[in-house]
Amino acid sequence: MNEAPNLFADGKAYERLMGRWSRLAGEKFLHWLDAPKNLKWLDVGCGNGAFTELLIARCSPTAVVGVDPSEGQLAYARGRAGTKGAEFRVADAQALPFPDNSFDAATMALVIVFIPDPGKAARELARVVRSGGVAATYMWEFPDGFHLAPLAAAMKDLDLTPPERPHVEASARDAMRAIWTEAGLAAVETEVIRIRVSFSSFDDFWDSNTVPVGPSGKALSELTPSVREQLKTRLRERLPIAADGSIAYEAFANAVKGVVP
Repeated sequence: MNEAPNLFADGKAYERLMGRWSRLAGEKFLHWLDAPKNLKWLDVGCGNGAFTELLIARCSPTAVVGVDPSEGQLAYARGRAGTKGAEFRVADAQALPFPDNSFDAATMALVIVFIPDPGKAARELARVVRSGGVAATYMWEFPDGFHLAPLAAAMKDLDLTPPERPHVEASARDAMRAIWTEAGLAAVETEVIRIRVSFSSFDDFWDSNTVPVGPSGKALSELTPSVREQLKTRLRERLPIAADGSIAYEAFANAVKGVVP
């Protein structure tokens, strides 16, 4: 899936950057899906297993298969206490290595903008899920909904190029609805998932969001020390820092679900 395996190869670093926020959004996503227990699930783009672990805890599946292009992420996923019994495999979302009608439900959590052809991935979800089963995804809305939006805004203030994702247009609700409809899914619905992002201090924000993983980590690693200091100064001016030094703001994601005819 393009360069995603290289950008997200470090499961531990990804957990610091994204794990807690993906779980908060994932909980609301699964509540909205309201799927019955005892289903066979496919978790596409499972990464380091944060969503897979949540899926197992919330939905009590009979079986879960997680696929991702990064073996480094999958190695971390296999080591999670809450993913015991799940199967993890290296695979491409656009060419899933499963027969038709293999699963009762399939999800893609926070991955659709990294897929070269989101429509093809949606068609693959629809193919491997049985008739009457559900296929769904959610993704931060770019640029404003992403939890790293303040970092991108501060970079723009300094005439720096913010990190880009290949297909940010796929994060919009209308785009998701169109992708799901064109993939042949029925009863298509969308939802906005809002979470509160919080950090104990500016150092917590900086240390958490500048780990060497993902587009943001790659972009920041290429900055000179002096430019990084300028960026930190601009961030301090932009972020909603409370009197006690804590930071809190809203992030939001769009979600879509549909039923396989």
